[in-house]
Amino acid sequence: MLFSHDTEHSLDCVVDLVNTAAATAGGAEEQLPDTEALAAFVVDHDVSEVGELTETDLRDVQRLRAALAAVFDSPDDATAASAVNALVSRAGVTPRLTDHDGYDWHIHYFAPGASLAEHLAVDCGMALATVVAAGERERLRRCDAPDCEHVLVDLSRNRSRRYCDARTCGNRLHVAAYRERRRAGVS
Repeated sequence: MLFSHDTEHSLDCVVDLVNTAAATAGGAEEQLPDTEALAAFVVDHDVSEVGELTETDLRDVQRLRAALAAVFDSPDDATAASAVNALVSRAGVTPRLTDHDGYDWHIHYFAPGASLAEHLAVDCGMALATVVAAGERERLRRCDAPDCEHVLVDLSRNRSRRYCDARTCGNRLHVAAYRERRRAGVS
């Protein structure tokens, strides 16, 4: 494990959140179209201390995705650090230890009562900050498939992960390359 469980959990949340945008879904529709979908996202990602969600929460979280994606698209560490700093400055950062819901002691970075977008901006921003500060920014990338805009965090030991999902993007490109080799060998 490169990063703590909490950091990896937050990085998974970042990836999944950024990839809900219609622009990254390969032409698919918005993946967070309403508060019900947002509530399902909160449950699926074990986001704690979230009150009743409103349309304002939905719009704020939808806007947050672009700020998170900017870290993945940064050409260098300084640009990534600037993007991360902009994320965590969105809400008052109030680190505190907590052991809720059966989880061992871990750090929450958001103030109690923070909106969902503030909570995600700070929590996800701190996870991205950990990656950048560790000198591992190259692990934050876009899928190598030419028709995919999804982001991913490469947690492989040798930094070899290239696709957001090996079963879809990776397999599709491998099959296409195989067919091209067969065509070239037959002709």
